[in-house]
Amino acid sequence: MKKIVIVLVLISSFNAVKAQDEERESNEKKGGFKKENLFTGGGAIVSVGSYTTLLGASPVFGYSITKWLDAGIVFNINYASYRYVYSNGFNYVVSDEKSRQTVFGPGIFARVYPVKFLFVNIQAEQNFTTDKRIAPNTPTFKDKYSATSLLLGVGYASGRQTTGDFYYYISIMADVAGNKNSPYVGISESGKAVITPIFKAGIQVPLFQGKKYRF
Repeated sequence: MKKIVIVLVLISSFNAVKAQDEERESNEKKGGFKKENLFTGGGAIVSVGSYTTLLGASPVFGYSITKWLDAGIVFNINYASYRYVYSNGFNYVVSDEKSRQTVFGPGIFARVYPVKFLFVNIQAEQNFTTDKRIAPNTPTFKDKYSATSLLLGVGYASGRQTTGDFYYYISIMADVAGNKNSPYVGISESGKAVITPIFKAGIQVPLFQGKKYRF
């Protein structure tokens, strides 16, 4: 009988110590870094204006800080095409001069989810552009420059319930910084930057989910 009691006491003590260890680990995870909150993915960008076409891709790597806030880094690869417009003193004429731009640049972003399937997107970028200008009977001119962009917009996440979900998203944004060297703006007939809508579609893929990975 004593042996049985001793065994039961040992088992109870072991379970109590184990429970305390699990509770401590749980508390540490709640307040610390969680690798399962990491995610990757990215999107494709399409923007079309009167004389502007933009196509691009943007892979991302980020972390879900809370259930309603994601943040991370992004790298952009864009191609833009422009057609120039000039004034002849009476009206504006679309010329045969064209610009072909290749754009690379890093950025940071944050997505705020007021509800689980809608988000507000804030994204700051520094883009570096190689510009090739082509005109009839004129040697091709090449130039390089950079521009800072601040993209603001809203989006819809399909399939997102909480942190750690795989989902698709679509969004509409605009570069509110208004730098005419930005790949996201159009050029008006007077040569000024025109803010144009940027449509983006992409996916978010959670990392280190194991058996909890959800589609």
